[in-house]
Amino acid sequence: MRRSRGLTAALVLSLAGAGTGIGLVLMPQASAITAPVAFTADNLPTWQPNGIVWSMAQANGTVFAGGTFSAVRPPDGAAGTEQEAVNFVALDAATGNPTSCKLAFTIGDGSATVRTLVVSKDKKTLYAGGYFGAVNGTPVSSLAAIDIATCTPRAAFHPSVPATVRALAVTDDTLYVGGDFGTVEGQTRERFAAVDAASGALRPFVANADEPGRAIEVSNDGKNVLLGGDFFSVNGANTHALAVVNATTGAVAKTYTTIPSNSVVKDISADATGYYTGSEGSGGGVFDGRIGLNTDFSEKWRDRCLGATQYVLPYDGVLYSSSHAHDCSTELEYPDGKRHFLLAQPTDHTGAAPAPVGGFVRGPHKLGWFPTANDGLGEGIGPRVMSVAEKNDVKYMWVGGEFTLINGKPQQALTRFASTGDVGAPTTPVVSAASVKPGEAQVRWRTSYDADDSKLTYRIYRNGSATPAATVKADSLEFERPQASWVDTTVKAGQSYSYRVTATDAAGNTSALSASVSVTVPSSVQSYPNQVRADGAELYWRYDDTVSPYVADSSAGGNTGGVQLNAPALRQTPGAVSGTSTAMGFNGTSQQVYSDHRQTVGNAFTMETWFKTGTTRGGKLIGFGSNTDRSSGSYDRHLYMTNTGRLVFGVSNGSARTVATGLFDTYNDNKWHHVVATQGAGGITLYVDGQKKDALNAASTQTYAGYWHIGGDNLTGWPSRPTSSFFAGQLDETAVYPTALTEAQVKNHYTLAKAPTDTVSKVSATEDTYINQGAPSTAYGTSGSLAVRGTSAYETYLRFNLPAAPAGQVLKSAALQVKTTTQTGAGTADTVSVVPVTGTWSGAGTTFNTKPTLGTTPLGTLAGVADGSAVHNVELDTAAVSAVLGSSYSLGLTSTGTDPLWIWSSEATAADGIPQLVLTFGAK
Repeated sequence: MRRSRGLTAALVLSLAGAGTGIGLVLMPQASAITAPVAFTADNLPTWQPNGIVWSMAQANGTVFAGGTFSAVRPPDGAAGTEQEAVNFVALDAATGNPTSCKLAFTIGDGSATVRTLVVSKDKKTLYAGGYFGAVNGTPVSSLAAIDIATCTPRAAFHPSVPATVRALAVTDDTLYVGGDFGTVEGQTRERFAAVDAASGALRPFVANADEPGRAIEVSNDGKNVLLGGDFFSVNGANTHALAVVNATTGAVAKTYTTIPSNSVVKDISADATGYYTGSEGSGGGVFDGRIGLNTDFSEKWRDRCLGATQYVLPYDGVLYSSSHAHDCSTELEYPDGKRHFLLAQPTDHTGAAPAPVGGFVRGPHKLGWFPTANDGLGEGIGPRVMSVAEKNDVKYMWVGGEFTLINGKPQQALTRFASTGDVGAPTTPVVSAASVKPGEAQVRWRTSYDADDSKLTYRIYRNGSATPAATVKADSLEFERPQASWVDTTVKAGQSYSYRVTATDAAGNTSALSASVSVTVPSSVQSYPNQVRADGAELYWRYDDTVSPYVADSSAGGNTGGVQLNAPALRQTPGAVSGTSTAMGFNGTSQQVYSDHRQTVGNAFTMETWFKTGTTRGGKLIGFGSNTDRSSGSYDRHLYMTNTGRLVFGVSNGSARTVATGLFDTYNDNKWHHVVATQGAGGITLYVDGQKKDALNAASTQTYAGYWHIGGDNLTGWPSRPTSSFFAGQLDETAVYPTALTEAQVKNHYTLAKAPTDTVSKVSATEDTYINQGAPSTAYGTSGSLAVRGTSAYETYLRFNLPAAPAGQVLKSAALQVKTTTQTGAGTADTVSVVPVTGTWSGAGTTFNTKPTLGTTPLGTLAGVADGSAVHNVELDTAAVSAVLGSSYSLGLTSTGTDPLWIWSSEATAADGIPQLVLTFGAK
């Protein structure tokens, strides 16, 4: 039997370096993959059959595979290298190569097939069942015993089974058989039977079923046998698809009536803590998932994912399963969509079991193990069977079935994964950064995906430094990739900072560095976004993103990012709120953003957004729905526009309840408008542009797991339904709160959005050069780098075309930003001064002999620069820079020491390498 050990997990919050960390994180694991998963998702080279593998077993480092095929070929599939393999192949668990054991399962009429394999407890005998009449020419009848040591069929073992055998289980002395047959050895044994494991003689065990048997497992104490299949009765007792019978007599010990009539049990497995079943069904209301049973055969949990579970294998506290699970909505995991062919989940809930839903306790959560496959041949099921073998202290998970692809590459019917050798790196994080007040910058990223590591380590690098500023650990799964974030609390007002992030798995595989993102810290609090955060937004999308498909969450918690669908237009200007924020544009036919985090929403919430449109086809601005990139089946808590430009807010507790703006209150006028919808104890309320428009005493709504949608989703059946469910126009500053905002809070948000805020101008150097005392006649105006030193002298000159202050604003801060080069020793131990250039100079003609005059009063200083290419900021005298706004202005960089500083010039290829001034303007 397959046995399991317990598992544990420790949860901590981890951070190293400057600032503070945000998010749920986990301690490092000793193994190279995230425990309790025991295998990598990296498939190993394996010989592959030319058909379908239906069954597997293993003994002493050899894996036996049976099915419907005629040959096997090496992993590269080279022509002319096939070996004959008639419905059976034995392979070395460690190499994936065929062994010397050759068995041919044949039949005189029709196509032979091997449907089930099991090894005796002493590892000496391999039992095979299926539909065949001979093994290597030795006559048998769909059931055979093979001596493993000699790889020969045991001629004395030949019970007569006149139809397909689909399931086997063995004890020390008894072989239990399930299938399509009605007799064994000429005696009535309908679909289940037992024979002597040595001689094949029929046992008195009788468990007659009315439909095929597909699965058998002996109980841990050997006193009972669990039966699975299509049946509706066993020995006349009403029980569908699953039953427990006495191991000696076959008398029914426990019946089951909770599996739907259109579903069957395909497999049963056991570990020390219980039993596990896999089911498939056809039609509506099916059960396609897995059931966990206690040792007394009572149900402990039920995983109702849809997708035809074929096999279940408990190993080291984890239940591995093969299926094509495409919808795990009932398990609060992923909605109907992509097929997941191989899954792993704990055999038991690691904490308190969730409350029953619909009379069943949900299954344990999925673990981070996601090798990919495809439907493949035959019925298009994909993987069908699994087995764990060990050799040379390495454990191997073997998988067989109908698939023709594994992890996106050709591999037919057989593959394997090892307990060591994880080589797959996580995906590269997609990063953004923002700051709404002095003294802090929020760096956030969509957590990466790794097929066998769900607990990843992220390193945040600031200003190009090779040393991380912080380390954060965070969880992610393929279908659950919440935003992670870190707050840098060492930043200074008026200065710009750049960040890059990497993801590393437990084996040390590290992603590429993310693209560099930059942020300028404001010199004063940005009123509107700061208030949204202070009022408790748990989702806050500002749409300042520069790349698809990620939308950053600017809320204080920072874990509900979004995913762009069908490429909405980015960085639309002007945005709704004063300052630098941009908006997102939607085409009204297919574009939207959905939240990257599945959740349930209670009876208290607020939705807030800004919009601008001229559409006459309406559309959904924001709403909640049960799916992501497909039209939701459950949908409400939404704001939508009618064809005439009115706004409707609706919730449902079984029937739609809505509030709306007046008949003449229309908002498709191509102007920015602020809309807020709330639900709380007082009911639902709709506000537009800070004014209360309508309210209704509707204090409750339906509860389901889902996702926030912006720009579109289902509106079928709702009042005044517009022509289009998708919104055509621009959206900005979308926020969701877990409480109902008050009328005063709503009005305050609208007012703050109009308040003046700081603006930032980044001015790149238009010309630069340096002079070298050691080459007094040489001009360096086209050099890719610039130098500063006291003795022997290097001086650098930079020219900027400064803008005038915006109307009604003054310069509040100024900083010079430069980046050290990648050459060894680019940093300096000396202090570098930034001074005005009072004489004339040019990049093409200025040399040491013709160098300009410099001012004597520094505008700012840089007290030493560490080696390594990184961005550095120098705060400048605001009054001095303010006096020269609107003109061409030159700065010189000088030093008195002997250690040179090397920085990139305006010829730098990286944008953050070009010297620039960062100018922050604000109200007088």
